[in-house]
Amino acid sequence: MSVEPELAWFKSSYSTGDGGECVEVAVRSHVVHVRDSKDIVRPGLAVDAAAWDAFVGFAVR
Repeated sequence: MSVEPELAWFKSSYSTGDGGECVEVAVRSHVVHVRDSKDIVRPGLAVDAAAWDAFVGFAVR
């Protein structure tokens, strides 16, 4: 049985340190993991990297 390494989570540079941060992201090969930074015990989403790229491209418009 192999053990997967822990994900390295990071917050957006737009997040503030006063409780305003809300999303964290961790990238692994072809999957992007997304979670609520205020509720890290709850499982996050795992989306295909191409879908994440499309979402980010749309969000920056």
